[in-house]
Amino acid sequence: MDNATGRAPATIDPKEAAHFGALAADWWDPSGSSAMLHKLNPVRLAFIREAIDSHFGSDSHALRPLAGKRALDAGCGAGLLCEPLARLGAQVTGVDAAPENIAAATSHADAMGLPIDYRQGELAALGLTGFDLVCSLEVIEHVTDKALFLASLAAALADGGLMILSCPNRTPASRLLLVEAAERLGKVPRGTHDWNQFVTPDELAGLAEEAGLVLGEPKGISWSPTQGLHLSDDLALNYIVTARKA
Repeated sequence: MDNATGRAPATIDPKEAAHFGALAADWWDPSGSSAMLHKLNPVRLAFIREAIDSHFGSDSHALRPLAGKRALDAGCGAGLLCEPLARLGAQVTGVDAAPENIAAATSHADAMGLPIDYRQGELAALGLTGFDLVCSLEVIEHVTDKALFLASLAAALADGGLMILSCPNRTPASRLLLVEAAERLGKVPRGTHDWNQFVTPDELAGLAEEAGLVLGEPKGISWSPTQGLHLSDDLALNYIVTARKA
């Protein structure tokens, strides 16, 4: 509880929640306002699958490497990551700030026959704990208190569990391509990104350490005309990284 305001500390920015909630209706349309996420998702999933196999010792050819495990996606949107995690065998919980996203996610999962537990609200207030896998992708740049958010993620992670985070890097290249070009060209909706809120890998490592976490080696998510979005060693635009409890 914040003694000055009498309110519990929060990480949700109402303006950000409203912005993404307004996109809920066509979140699952690969040609809609979230088209870039549909292109990004396979790249992120490739990293996640390799991290799962490495961390849990699963067979890289196994269809359900997360069977018997609990997974949390914090900032799940309409469920683009939750559904693949469920298909990999996990018991999935998705949390988002926008009620519109939770409604869209629930409807889509029901239609797919996937029993995903969706929750709307402040992560720390939901009392979620003991997850073998905790993911939060492209979310930390949208919260009001990054340290509190990382601490909430760490509190949800089981001992011996795996966390995966991704974030745009705050560089001149990301300002030019992810903010100026992408929004001007309509690749992402206007107002999606605030470059000043992007987090560098060093900053994320510091936040993680404060939360009792240790980061792995980050991998870049890059773009080129020939390869499109792909994993690389170049962290200038965006990066994805594992974390575990110290």
